[in-house]
Formats: sequence, C-alpha cells, structure tokens
Amino acid sequence: MARIYPSIFINKSKSSTDCHGISMTLIKKVILNIVKPLTYICNLSFQTGCFPRKMKIAKVIPLFKNDNKHAFTNYRPISLLPQFSKILEKLFNSRLEKFLEKHHAINDGQYGFRSKRTTSMAINEAIEEVTNALEQKKYAVGIFINLKKAFDTINHSILLKKMERYGIRGLAGYWLKSYFTGRSQFVKMGQYLSDTLGIVCGVPQGSVLGPKLFNVYINDMFNTSKVLKFILFADDTNIFYSSDDYNELVNTVNRELKIIKKWMDTNKLSLNINKTKVMMFGNCNKMSEQKISIDGIQIEIVSEIKFLGVIIDSKLSWKPHVRYIKTKISKSLSIINKAKLYLDENALRTLYCTLVLPYLTFCVEVWGNTYQNTINPLIILQKRALRIIHKVGFLEHTHNLFMQSKLLKFDDLVKYNTSIVLYKAFNKLLPPNLQRFFKTPVRAHNLRGFGHFSLPRAQTTRKYYCVSVCGVKLWNKLDLQQKQCQTIHQFKLLYKHWVWLKYRDEGI
Repeated sequence: MARIYPSIFINKSKSSTDCHGISMTLIKKVILNIVKPLTYICNLSFQTGCFPRKMKIAKVIPLFKNDNKHAFTNYRPISLLPQFSKILEKLFNSRLEKFLEKHHAINDGQYGFRSKRTTSMAINEAIEEVTNALEQKKYAVGIFINLKKAFDTINHSILLKKMERYGIRGLAGYWLKSYFTGRSQFVKMGQYLSDTLGIVCGVPQGSVLGPKLFNVYINDMFNTSKVLKFILFADDTNIFYSSDDYNELVNTVNRELKIIKKWMDTNKLSLNINKTKVMMFGNCNKMSEQKISIDGIQIEIVSEIKFLGVIIDSKLSWKPHVRYIKTKISKSLSIINKAKLYLDENALRTLYCTLVLPYLTFCVEVWGNTYQNTINPLIILQKRALRIIHKVGFLEHTHNLFMQSKLLKFDDLVKYNTSIVLYKAFNKLLPPNLQRFFKTPVRAHNLRGFGHFSLPRAQTTRKYYCVSVCGVKLWNKLDLQQKQCQTIHQFKLLYKHWVWLKYRDEGI
C-alpha cells in the first residue's frame, strides 16, 4: 500500500499552474487536509492498474530562446503536467527504481538519473579508460553521439515490451500501459489556447517517470557491441575504444557503429550525424585514408568538445575548460564588484557561493588535478573574489580573508573533492565501473599502512594526474581518524576542520 507523507513535498515550490489551474504551492498548503483521499486514489490506481485520465493532460508553454520571434524553432516547449500526476508518478518511480537496482537491470555504464551517480563519475571513468590506453601506448578514440529529441521519439509499444522483458508485468505492466494510453496536450501562448491533440510517442516531458523509463528503453544498446566501451548519461551517449593499430581501430569502430545505427533505427531513435563528433586522444597525428563514418557520412574529428558539462581536449590538458571557467567567473566577479557598494560581507559571500563557487567545484576532482600553471588563472580570480567580498585593496594578502570567510582555497578545493572520491572508494560506495580502478586497501588495524590503497604506476603525466593515482597519494597521507569516519558528512566536516587548522597554523 502506498502512503503519502508530507516529506515528499520538501522540494522548492513552483508557482506554475497545470491544465487545471493548480500549482504545487497550493497543494502544499492543503496537503494535510487532502492526504487521505489522495492516498486512496493512488492506492486504487495501483490496485486496478489504471492511471487516472484527468492526470494525462499536459499544458505546453513555448519559451522564446533567441533570434527570430516568428520562427517556431526558436521556442523551447515547456510541458506542465498535472500536479497530482507527479505525486502518483513519484510513488511508482520509487518502487521501479528499487526493483531495477535490486536486479541490476540497468547497465553500470549508465550514470544518468540513478541514485548515488553523478556526471563527475561518468567523466572520471572515461578519463581513466583513455589514460589507461595511452599508458599502454595505444591509439584511443572517443565518439560523442548526438541523438535527435531522444525522449520525444520513444515508441510506446517497444518500451512496454522491454519493460515486460525486465520483469514489469501484471498490474505494474497494465499501469504503465494505461500511463501512456490516451495522453494529450495543448499549447497556451498568452491568453490563447490551442486544440487538444493526442500524444502517440515519447515519454511525457517534465514527468518524474520519464528519465527512468528512458534508461530502460536505451539500456540494451550496451549489448550491441562487446568491444566498445559505452558511457551514458541518459541520452548523452559516448563511446570509447583503443587499439595498438590505427587501421584496426578505425575498421572496428566503423563496423560496430553500423550495428549501433541499425539498433537505433529498429528502436526509432534518430542519430544527428552532423552533431556527432570524434576525438583522437594523445599525440595521434596518424594520417590515413580510412576515416570513421556512419552510413557513408564521415564524422567530424575535433580537438576539443564539451562532455557532460566539462570541456575535454585531445591531449587532456584541461586548458580549454579552464579558459571557459575563467570567462564565466570574470563575468560573475564584475556583478559582485558592482554589488559590493550596496551589500555587506555576508551577502557578498552568498553571491560568491552562488555565482563563482559552482564553476570552481563542478567535476574539479577530474580537471583540477593538473599543472599548476594551467590552474593559476583560477587561483588569481578566486583571490580577487575574496578581496571584493571583504572590500580590501588589490594588494591585500588573502590568507586571512579565506580564514574569515571559512572558504577553501582552490588547491584545497581540488584536494577536498578528490578525497571525497577516495572516501567513497574506501567504503565501496562508487559504481562498480569506477570502483575497479581502486585496489582494495588494507583494513587490519594493527598494520602501519591501514587504509592505504595500492598506488598504481604512472608513466605519463596524464595518468599521474588521474584520481586513481594522485587521489590515492592524497588519501594515503590522511590520518587514521579521517579514514575511519562513519559517514561521508562526518568525513567532509573533519576534512574542512583539518584545513581550517592548517590555515590557522600558517597564519601564525
């Protein structure tokens, strides 16, 4: 039996209204008065395998992006589903997630919309795979596939068959079939409403269930090839392969891509070849008449590309990403600098944590471990930010400012985020595909090297700066008290406290 607790409404309220004119803010205000009948409706839906018809109507609002206002392609459609449908979906989604994780139905190479998995983990695995190949002096290639409106082109009958194959049968299967059947939507633009039309394909935009269902739909792509390495984040599909011979690499990739393209055609997924890119890693200047192509169309080879929010380049120098972050932070600092005339230090610190810190911390454990001269521009910008927050001159020493603000210096931010990865590895909290890069540490308390990971040998600087090497060196230097923290929250607090003590001692 499903039970609805007020705790499921702890997320930030949204004032947008659905097709019935109801907002989540309104539901939160009256939830205690309607929880019993709402619980009854949700349980009745699961018991009968029927999704309520009134919960299948979506209101679509087009939001203008840029350029010509008269071209409909310049508008982004925002789908607003009935608020009560999201509650019902959330209850079903929690059960579906437990079922899929219990039976390991979703491939470990899928990182999107799964608990305890992040984009940084996906990027980390990709970098480890590539650097391992370069360590062995192999040619390494990455194919970054772009799918056209993947969520919108899902075939309902194919999805339901796949769900049945994974064990979603009986009432749960009937419920899902009812969930997709008879869905409709209309467009609202200003005061004008369009006619209501039926939806024949795709998962509902903005739904709670949509991402999980998409993961199931695309999951058997992993079975199309036994030699390629797939790393996915929902529909963001990335493929890696390495070989001692360049021609063999190209031939194998071309052969396997044909199979993948055939799978996509069978599953009604459209490949955007123009936006699909190839990257050769390392100092690969090999010239050959053979090129990587799909359906006879050659895929463009690039030297840098945005991969899950991080710009990677063929030499893994991270310089393009640092330049990108530098530009973003510089714009944010100009805003904070103007605001310092009207705001106090606490408010400016909040602005820093909102506008600057996210750029410095996003996947920093992957790209932040690199040459010092590469990250120096970010260190300079961070110090400038601290001087703006405390309204001091541009020559003021920043060590005491970091202590006053309780903020970590960039170098310590990198070490802090890297040590969190190692804590998860030590406690086997990482996904299996990532956990395998960290050899099991010694756990006997009476040994001198308790909690130490085996340090891999690194012949190249690319490998040396990987988390599996520099992170292990950092972890092995931590004291026993830090390694024995019972929770990751406790570990974070203790690590920061240790940094504050180091700052204090350095300031004396």
